Amino acid sequence: MKVSGPALIVGDDINTDVIYPSKYLAVSDRAEQALHAFEGLGADWPAKVKAHPVLIAGWNFGCGSSREQGATAVLAAGVKLVVARSFSRIYMRNCINNGLAVVESDDLVSAAEPDGIVEADLVAGRAKVANRIIRFEPLPQHLIDIIHDGGLLARLKKG
Repeated sequence: MKVSGPALIVGDDINTDVIYPSKYLAVSDRAEQALHAFEGLGADWPAKVKAHPVLIAGWNFGCGSSREQGATAVLAAGVKLVVARSFSRIYMRNCINNGLAVVESDDLVSAAEPDGIVEADLVAGRAKVANRIIRFEPLPQHLIDIIHDGGLLARLKKG
């Protein structure tokens, strides 16, 4: 499973309220959720997210509540891969369960440049960034399968 595209970089301790503000929790339409992804960082951020299929984050990404909209809004905005130095475990699993690929890699975060192209092979555990090959621990195959199928429910329906 491969993902590539320009990277948007955010910092450390980005919580779910920043990713998807609580005032929109009643919104269930994912296309509308995408309009508010990262609005907590400023009014221009939803458009920035939409233009970047790869999101690069620091430590403790997705901390805060266990709200699923933090993952679904990012996915609906067009993000295909989130790379972080570390994730809140609940956020990481919400991403996987909704079909959003995640990678924990300090080296990959350090190598990424704003708007730089990241080409990641999630199965092989390697990425090309700024003409460098970065290795990372790939997710187990059963999690890759969930992401590939579009999320846990889609995977279970598939059988």
